[in-house]
Amino acid sequence: MRENDKPMAADTRGRDPKRANGVRETQLLDLLQRAGTALTPGEVTERLGDGLTYSSVVTILTRMHTKGLLTRAPRGRAYAYAPVTDDAGFAARRMRTVLEERPDREAVLARFADGLSDTDADLLRHLLDPEQDSNR
Repeated sequence: MRENDKPMAADTRGRDPKRANGVRETQLLDLLQRAGTALTPGEVTERLGDGLTYSSVVTILTRMHTKGLLTRAPRGRAYAYAPVTDDAGFAARRMRTVLEERPDREAVLARFADGLSDTDADLLRHLLDPEQDSNR
């Protein structure tokens, strides 16, 4: 390699290195949750300020909408996107997905319950049967 030659991989054209889609989705979801209101791709791009292009933001938001993670409503010539739920709601969705993917739900729930701390087990009992506390 000659002195002035640069390896092709080093040319990032002033942008951050490529990140996995899951990382970008998490980043955009966090931004939308903190915003507290629906945002257009232009607003998301502006708030990110990390070199992600407008078209990349549109692509990621569209995919997230298709996955059921975001709602969207027309705003001017674009859509404004908002999360379908909060962070706890997304965690619950992931837990349900894992449960639904397993053939033996009882075994999965039993193992989950066995791993709970006493405090979490008491909280879960209360959530499942709020009347139980009033009978004590």
